[in-house]
Amino acid sequence: MKDAIKRRGLLKTSLAGVAVAATAAPLAVHAQSPAVTWRMQALWDGGTTPQKYEERFVARVAELTGGRFKINLFAAGQIVPAAQAFDAVRGGAFEMMKTFDGYEAGKIPSFAFTSTIPFGFAESDEYEAWFYERGGLDLVRQAYAPAGLHYIAPTVYGQEPLHSKVPIRKIADLAGKKGRFVGLASTVMGAMGVSVTPLPTGEVYSALDKGVVDMADRGDLTANFEAGLAEVAKFVIVPGFHQPTTATAYVANRGAHERLPAEYKAALGVAAREVSGALRQHILVNDAAALGKYAAKGCEVIRFNPADVAAARPKAMEAWRAATKGDALATRILDSQVAFMKELGLLG
Repeated sequence: MKDAIKRRGLLKTSLAGVAVAATAAPLAVHAQSPAVTWRMQALWDGGTTPQKYEERFVARVAELTGGRFKINLFAAGQIVPAAQAFDAVRGGAFEMMKTFDGYEAGKIPSFAFTSTIPFGFAESDEYEAWFYERGGLDLVRQAYAPAGLHYIAPTVYGQEPLHSKVPIRKIADLAGKKGRFVGLASTVMGAMGVSVTPLPTGEVYSALDKGVVDMADRGDLTANFEAGLAEVAKFVIVPGFHQPTTATAYVANRGAHERLPAEYKAALGVAAREVSGALRQHILVNDAAALGKYAAKGCEVIRFNPADVAAARPKAMEAWRAATKGDALATRILDSQVAFMKELGLLG
């Protein structure tokens, strides 16, 4: 009972922070503040629900700065292929990207823990609280700094389901299957016996369609339906134990960010946190409707037994530790997250 009360208090603190950001008055922009124009490439295809929230983000930044800070938004791949965005922003080809840290976890071990924790944080508010209340923002900024990049803020939302061409009804069924996963999920699912193939988001549909993989992680239920996954994978597995919570990231070229006036930097942070809460709530409301759409397309929704998921957690935790690769900062991040999960009663 004591743990439950503490957990509710922590979540109320996190939600209160979102409420403050969501109701923040427009930031005061000094008359001498320069007009600035950036380019930003997102993760999503044009016209999709997540991309519409990126449109809200850039519009809010403009609003908060009196129209003097304009961000021209591009969909995935419009400036450079998605896999090249990290190096392009680092090199100054454009100023900002929306990314998923897990894509670069092979190069920077810390990023394995700043995008999702398989079998870890059960609720998105818990994960977001780690960023804002437990020093996570500072830690992930330390991870990005050597690459010449600045981490602005996460967009945190809930589960990403597993889409499969074959029925997966328990953890043991994963062994011997081929799957698309990235970041820490690739390490953890590999430990569960999956033959993992990391692929860009845009290639998931074709990989399932052609049988390159048996199952795949991609995005939230609505985004995946919009991408047509109901046509190529007839089994939808929830909850997404491999990605129970998700953090995508607003990341800028560090030099470009440092040159911004303080109020423009603040506008980025405020807009990012507002979009995080808004998208999360939108997904929460629409998940049930999305599952109905999958069923109407002939998909079977498989709900995993929580006890089966819990029984696999010790093996997942071993994979978490292995994913640090002995890196000091990655180890600090994981230790911080594990300590918080213990306080929340998620781990013994």
